[in-house]
Amino acid sequence: MVPAFNEEKLIERSLQSIRIAASAFSHVGWDHEIIVCDNNSSDRTGELARAQGVRVLFEPVNQISRARNAGAAAANGQWLVFVDADSFPSAELFAEMVVQMQSGRCLGGGATVELDQPARWSSGLICVWSCLSRWRRWMAGSFIFCEARAFRHLDGFSRELFVAEEIDFSKRLNELARSRGQQVIILHRHPLKTSARKIHLYSLREHIDFLLRSLLRLGRTFKDREACGPWYDGRR
Repeated sequence: MVPAFNEEKLIERSLQSIRIAASAFSHVGWDHEIIVCDNNSSDRTGELARAQGVRVLFEPVNQISRARNAGAAAANGQWLVFVDADSFPSAELFAEMVVQMQSGRCLGGGATVELDQPARWSSGLICVWSCLSRWRRWMAGSFIFCEARAFRHLDGFSRELFVAEEIDFSKRLNELARSRGQQVIILHRHPLKTSARKIHLYSLREHIDFLLRSLLRLGRTFKDREACGPWYDGRR
């Protein structure tokens, strides 16, 4: 499931990567479908996705949580896989994910990430996130997989949050996994490749400003779409 807002520059590359990676499902005899949720884009995102032969939904409320939840509601499989439209998973990553799905011990998970165009100041940040992700079993929003029944049991991603919804979901999924004697797994052998555009489109000062505002407002920023510019202002 691919949430997409004004992604005409990257949606084709992302879907092509996902299609190749999804061959891991065919290798074990599993059917799969690719669903794109056009989250009220003002560009050619939906058109380009349809041209790739995937199923395209439309979610008029511009919110990542709602886009992911809409795609999940339309899906029929026993597992849900969420990949952001600016990310490019490998076949090796999906194959590793399938092993975990088949194990019976895993309720869901994610992967560490690496940028397709690293910026000097971002390297340390990515390293810190990777360590935190594996330690706390927090899933990066760019790649999440989850048993469909567990996702629906948790009522999906929070509709109150415009960012950090993946952290909130990770915490709730970890609690559910522990109660069932299962685990949330963060894959790391084949990191997810994701776009570095936010690093390049927004200055270090803008990133620091967002972080400080979030800390000072005790997370209330996450519930205010207007305050979450890098995700919703359409700069691409």
